Amino acid sequence: MHHPTHRRPPAPSPGRGRATTLALACAMALGTALAGGPAAAGTAGSSPPAAALPEPTGPSTVGTTDLHLVDTDREDLWFGGDRELMVTLWYPARGEVGRPSPYMTGAESEAVLAQTGYDHLPADTLTRVVTNARANVPPAHADGGLPLVVFSPGAGVSRTMMSSLGEELASHGFAVAGVDHRHEAAPVEFPDGLVTECGGCATGRWEDGAVNRAEDVAFLLDELERGEAWRWSRLVDTGRTGMVGHSWGGAATAQTLLTEDRVRAGLNLDGPYYPAQLQGEIDRPLALLANDQARPWEGWDERWAGLTGWRQWIRITGSGHSTGLDRGVLMEQLGLRDTLTPQQWRAQFGDLPVERGVHLVRTYAAAYFDHHLRGGEQPVLEDPAGVHPELVVVDPEAG
Repeated sequence: MHHPTHRRPPAPSPGRGRATTLALACAMALGTALAGGPAAAGTAGSSPPAAALPEPTGPSTVGTTDLHLVDTDREDLWFGGDRELMVTLWYPARGEVGRPSPYMTGAESEAVLAQTGYDHLPADTLTRVVTNARANVPPAHADGGLPLVVFSPGAGVSRTMMSSLGEELASHGFAVAGVDHRHEAAPVEFPDGLVTECGGCATGRWEDGAVNRAEDVAFLLDELERGEAWRWSRLVDTGRTGMVGHSWGGAATAQTLLTEDRVRAGLNLDGPYYPAQLQGEIDRPLALLANDQARPWEGWDERWAGLTGWRQWIRITGSGHSTGLDRGVLMEQLGLRDTLTPQQWRAQFGDLPVERGVHLVRTYAAAYFDHHLRGGEQPVLEDPAGVHPELVVVDPEAG
């Protein structure tokens, strides 16, 4: 069977690197949104404007590292062979030494541009995005260990696209694991130089993929507990794990709450619930941050009725499906906003200023996991709109 991959030389320095219709649009939007189009400014060999992630707001310096995990006991759902994951960890660092981590590997940046036909931009455009995390530095010690938040991205979107959320949570004392589920995220470079695409996206097997991702999360937690995944794994408290997922990752978050007891709270960023994710009650916290364009996802009302623990449904006024991802911020900084039509932009990012959208998602997520994993008091959970007027509480039972 053909594997939708291509091989490029490894980057010289370590990097981090209805429902079906919308999910496919999300999978296709990654390259289009970042690479630009014929209207994009710049010519071959020219340098695009500098781009940088928003700075995190917490007190801790942020460290980051990459893990390549192989589950030899489980066959890959999509193309066979051992199940492989690429994971980025963000965490509070011990000090302020170390070099900034690249946003993507060179091969990943080049792949985003090449796959969409916009390789007139410099191949390292996305590698050079300025991050706020220092590569491979020691983590800070925390009494009782670092609570963990696992992040699962949308269809065809890599873990890199939520780096600003990873950095934000790490700056507030969490370990964060961004997971690229092989053949469900793109582009993703593996240590042997192979760059994979989203072969699973073409199948339309969204429900199966969400179940598959929940098994990936369980494997990740097992690997951290065994202490072999990362030299400082012992500092991560997997007994205080939360999970956040965007789009397809939101479905995976609900599935994981159904099957994995170590995950104590979930946050769904505008994702669907397929039939498997509606089977049974969820007695642990689950919140939904929904877009303000429509209610495109089936299963939201049914899943809401089956939540017996803490629950909250928020509509972010003026938001789109990808509000909270790095993508919109980087597009504006690179001068690429006009490569999308106004309708395409609104569907992805809404009418909110993109940095405001990122701020709202980061602020809510940090408060949510602080409360549910550490017991912190967070006014934004008690009165979301009173703290941020764009965070409107939805009561689906009120009609």
